[in-house]
Amino acid sequence: MLKGRLPAARLAALLSLANCVFFHFPFFCFVVGNLNYAALSGILTIASLIVLMLVLDFLVFYLLLYLTGIFGRILISLFFAVSAAALYFINAYSVIIDESMIGNILNTNYAESSAYFSLRMVLYVLVLGIVPAVALFRIKAVKEPLKRFALLCGGSLLIALALVFVNSSSWLWIDKNSKKLGGLAMPWSYAVNTSLFYAHQYKKNQKEILLPDAHIRDKKKSIVVLVIGESARKANFSLYGYGKNTNPLLGATENVHPLSAVSAATYTTAGVKAILDYKKTDELYEILPNYLFRNNVEVIWRTSNWGEPPLHIKNYQDRKYLSKACKGGNCGYDEILLALFKEQILASTKDKILLVLHTSTSHGPSYSTKYPAGFEKFSPVCRSVELADCSTQELMNSYDNTIVYTDYLLSRVIADLKELREFDSTMIFVSDHGESLGENNLYMHGLPMGIAPREQFEIPFIVWVSPGSKKLKANKTVSQYHVFHSVLKFLDIESPIYDEKMNIYQ
Repeated sequence: MLKGRLPAARLAALLSLANCVFFHFPFFCFVVGNLNYAALSGILTIASLIVLMLVLDFLVFYLLLYLTGIFGRILISLFFAVSAAALYFINAYSVIIDESMIGNILNTNYAESSAYFSLRMVLYVLVLGIVPAVALFRIKAVKEPLKRFALLCGGSLLIALALVFVNSSSWLWIDKNSKKLGGLAMPWSYAVNTSLFYAHQYKKNQKEILLPDAHIRDKKKSIVVLVIGESARKANFSLYGYGKNTNPLLGATENVHPLSAVSAATYTTAGVKAILDYKKTDELYEILPNYLFRNNVEVIWRTSNWGEPPLHIKNYQDRKYLSKACKGGNCGYDEILLALFKEQILASTKDKILLVLHTSTSHGPSYSTKYPAGFEKFSPVCRSVELADCSTQELMNSYDNTIVYTDYLLSRVIADLKELREFDSTMIFVSDHGESLGENNLYMHGLPMGIAPREQFEIPFIVWVSPGSKKLKANKTVSQYHVFHSVLKFLDIESPIYDEKMNIYQ
């Protein structure tokens, strides 16, 4: 294998070239696909971006090699390994490594992340990450004199600045596409966006801003079951006109109302926060479960998922907790959320109850593992995490089966609520975001809202109400922010922040 000595500048240049060849292909595919490469201005912009990437990569790698020694080599090796994994996900799922995607990655639990493991990903990391890293450690970097080091760094900066000003006519195009360009330029996409994510998380994790106190107006027993869906897109629900009957049970149930809605984001943490927030905001205001619990409402949170904002309630029940009460062969699926469902409600001493079920039913890429075998209504199905390797029919069938299972879970909730005759009850099902299933070669979710296709943000918002309780308004289009105010209305809770326009009930 390669071994020897090279001037630090030459080694940095080789690393820059390798980084550009290995990891910038999606970046330049986007640039070429969105610029007129037959026109002189387009050719100039493309050529300038290539040179700019090479120069900036060289400058950073050179500084690391020259100034930090072994630490610089370790960091560059880490860049190559992480960039290889990122390139795999970009090629396999058409993701963009922006701040929201970094949040998805850092908040994903082991069970979810392990579903992405594949031989192809291992090959990406091995060939494009580990092999170059080993080669780097076998080459000794010989430092140039300090004067030459300063000249090379200064010259690189001047070239970069010159290229920026030469392409001033393209600034508007670059600004318009900055999110996508920044999310495809590795390693800077994840390096910069990880820093931004933690900076914003620090701000978000500051003390929760309490909302004005609320008042329970009556002692009528009322319960809201809020079911938060995962990656459920409206287009595949037969309640909304989908050609395949994915909602056989809900479609035959009275008082079920499918409403049209769009999500506030295309990733879990932001989508769930929007469902629980009283308005659109970047601030950490008190979320619905915390607010109700503080104001003497029974709040129960059951989850097989992750990504919720900080919860300050007594009854938080995850899969480990629920497994003690679940019996039968389907406890490995989201049915676990229904274990002792009625019993826990009846055991409450409160008149007002909010029960949240945070599901994971339609999360990819392993859709076929999200439902019991008895719910494989449509076949053949996709059983690979390499979604592009599956046919459109296989991929759609496996996803549709998760919707069939969702239909069953929701019908179970409704059936249990019907038996609680002393309660006015309602069920609200709303998804955190939608999902791409190969349309325009896009898969799963997480694209910035500005460029995300409608499949990633058009979501189901399905409501059931018990006979004799509140009726629904003639709602046409709603949002995730309607949940907060609708729950207050149904539970007859008076609050200074209540907004009648954001309530779905009469």
